[in-house]
Amino acid sequence: MNTLFSQSFYDLSLKDLSGKELKMSQFKDHYVLIVNVASFCGYTSQYKDLQKLHQQYDKLTVIGVPCNQFGSQEPGSADEIQAFCDSNYQIDFPMTEKIEVKGENQHPLYSWLTQKNKNGLGDFNVAWNFNKFLINPEGQLLAHFTSGVKPLDQSILNFLK
Repeated sequence: MNTLFSQSFYDLSLKDLSGKELKMSQFKDHYVLIVNVASFCGYTSQYKDLQKLHQQYDKLTVIGVPCNQFGSQEPGSADEIQAFCDSNYQIDFPMTEKIEVKGENQHPLYSWLTQKNKNGLGDFNVAWNFNKFLINPEGQLLAHFTSGVKPLDQSILNFLK
């Protein structure tokens, strides 16, 4: 853990789609790929490769974070989001409650992910759905990938080797 920063990735939590607390500390010793997702986006088909990535690497957990801040492309309730993911992509990785990933009501997880003074790597702008943040098994932010970087892109896979 980097002691220069007051809050560790492992101190953070949020609720899953069913309302249960999802603590980041339960993913110690794993890579974590956090992705802000939406059901009605041009990038929604990335769910397929996110699921494949999640299944392919034992030491990786993908976490989908629904957000309705970009083009109102995630308008559904928790039940609707779960049903969409189940029926269209057979998602079995954790999905969180719908949160805000930018702005005045930014969730603390995304505050940590996007601010260098918290994550130690850099300041990042979440400009659209399907931005990806990769955290290493020690809880350090390794990289940010924009929406256009596909989940199975070599730039992500290189970290997981």
